[in-house]
Amino acid sequence: MLEVIYLLLQAFLIVLIVYSILSWYLAYARVTYDSPAWKVQRVLSSICDPVLRPVRRLIPPLRIGGAGLDLSVLIVFLVIEVVLIPLVH
Repeated sequence: MLEVIYLLLQAFLIVLIVYSILSWYLAYARVTYDSPAWKVQRVLSSICDPVLRPVRRLIPPLRIGGAGLDLSVLIVFLVIEVVLIPLVH
């Protein structure tokens, strides 16, 4: 049972990393909304946003100049890593 939880959390971490990288790419690239990248982003968003949304309510994105820095991904990533440590040992 612990192995399944470990694998699911590891898979979610990978999805979270891909979600973050793709969101940065889409923020700065000139990609049309009907491109495959946006379709993948919508799928990843439907997976990640239910977990990230409560953290975003507690810690809203920081405004730096004209851009926002969303720390929720980093916080969720760190919390999952802390949870994984006892599962490994």
